[in-house]
Amino acid sequence: MTLKRDIDHSGARWFKSTRSSATRDCVEVAFLSSDLVGVRDSKNPDGPALVFSGGAWDAFAAAITDGEFRRS
Repeated sequence: MTLKRDIDHSGARWFKSTRSSATRDCVEVAFLSSDLVGVRDSKNPDGPALVFSGGAWDAFAAAITDGEFRRS
């Protein structure tokens, strides 16, 4: 994971989970160029975005699906 301010994500198509309600704040995701994935706080869309490689994002999504982050 890197915090990159030099990646232009002004034209990115940001989206929230379909499980998010329209009134709740949450994270947004965008698939960027060069196999990068951006993650930002929906309350601060002009703020910085975390940027992950596509492989790191895929590993994170697989871990969620596999239940690795469930609370006991």
